Amino acid sequence: MTRGVMESVEVFTTEGKGRGLKAQKEFLPGDVIFAEPAYAAVVFDSLTHVVCHTCFKRQEKLHRCGQCKFAYYCDRTCQRDAWLNHKNECSAIKKHGKAPTENIRLAARILWRIEREGSGLSENCLVSIDDLQNHVENFDEEEKKDLRIDVESFLEFWPAQSQQFGMQYISHIFGVINCNAFTLSDQRGLQAVGVGIFPNLCQANHDCWPNCTVIFNNGNHEAVRSMFHTQMRIELRALSKISPGDELTVSYVDFLNVSEERQKQLKKQYYFDCTCEHCKKKIKDDLMLAVKGGDNKPSAETVKEVIQFSKDTLEKINKARLEGTYHEVVKLCRECLKKQEPVLGDTNIYLLRILSIASEVLSYLQMFEEAAEYAKRMVDGYMKIYHPNNAQLGMAVMRAGVTHWHAGLIEAGHSMICKAYAILLITHGPSHPITKDLEVMRVQTEMELRMFQQNEFMYYKMREAALKNQKIQVMPEPSNEAPPSLFHKKE
Repeated sequence: MTRGVMESVEVFTTEGKGRGLKAQKEFLPGDVIFAEPAYAAVVFDSLTHVVCHTCFKRQEKLHRCGQCKFAYYCDRTCQRDAWLNHKNECSAIKKHGKAPTENIRLAARILWRIEREGSGLSENCLVSIDDLQNHVENFDEEEKKDLRIDVESFLEFWPAQSQQFGMQYISHIFGVINCNAFTLSDQRGLQAVGVGIFPNLCQANHDCWPNCTVIFNNGNHEAVRSMFHTQMRIELRALSKISPGDELTVSYVDFLNVSEERQKQLKKQYYFDCTCEHCKKKIKDDLMLAVKGGDNKPSAETVKEVIQFSKDTLEKINKARLEGTYHEVVKLCRECLKKQEPVLGDTNIYLLRILSIASEVLSYLQMFEEAAEYAKRMVDGYMKIYHPNNAQLGMAVMRAGVTHWHAGLIEAGHSMICKAYAILLITHGPSHPITKDLEVMRVQTEMELRMFQQNEFMYYKMREAALKNQKIQVMPEPSNEAPPSLFHKKE
């Protein structure tokens, strides 16, 4: 059920920004303003066999739909829950001979739902699908060409016996998907696995320094009694104190970019000019472009050279990561840091990007001490730039804490894990799988820290013995993707 959306928020029209959402009552950091199930959602083409098509969790063993042989589910519960939305898709895939791309599948699911319920306001929806913005008039030639291809592919897939829709309306649905589709992540929040439409969420305007965050919750049906099951949903959560009448905002892009770059990205992907306080006043730009000060202040020419070298290195790193040559990535990071360190300030985004990659890849290669050093510097920089309750900051601090823990630096590790836990309690809430994982780590590191404080020598002896007897937990293989962004844009 959509949680208190009508009592919590109202839609209003803002000058120059179209519709927005306004709070109807006070919210404190960590409060869920509303939860919303997807109007329609699909798994990415590349992951259809490893991710459940109902709850979007990654699973080792999935049950395949016996009819279309395309959809996969955790178990019978997920399969039963999916049937209403999968029924038409199932027979259409069988008839078509294969499943179409994710965009076509999502458009089809939206239109089958409209066929069932009509296109007016659904229960607990603040806005109808017809009223969502499509921005088709802003499409460039390339986007118009892609739209024509999508519409043609859709018409080939759409069954003759289903309700027929006009070309203009089908184009509207693809336009809505293009600028309103929300990225769905797996249960650990680390990988984007699908895309969905959430009409209420679409009404929240962007701010680079928002007062809300959006978290995807895969739901839970592990309880024996179905009355305790929860469905897959997004949650709009407060990051700071919000008063009645305040506009509710979320950030469509990662803040870790100078205002000009964020503005370019927002214009290109979402067709608007960002005029938020942080962009207008270029707040924190000075930190993100910081250079060394004092007597050894580098010349503008030197700074320009080092930034260009950093950009070139990041391209080489991406290539090496795609090829899986992680020792090459480490070599490139070390070379780049050698050039950056005398010139760039501790909060410079080019330095922070290299530190982030270096710490992640070194952790994967189990070179934890060097990884911990870079992770510490990265976190110190992030703390000065990000909003204190930013979800990406929380995830980065968590990874840094785990790296320190693996390196045997239990005091710093425990401190970072506690810090991450405090952030994620607000951004994700106590019942989210990531927060639960973190709580287990917090208890474990606290126990180890107590042992370390009582007898340092014994702590290291026991740690050594434990590592000999047990294969150390390997960090996940570094991903070539950025963390899941809020809204999904078709490449």
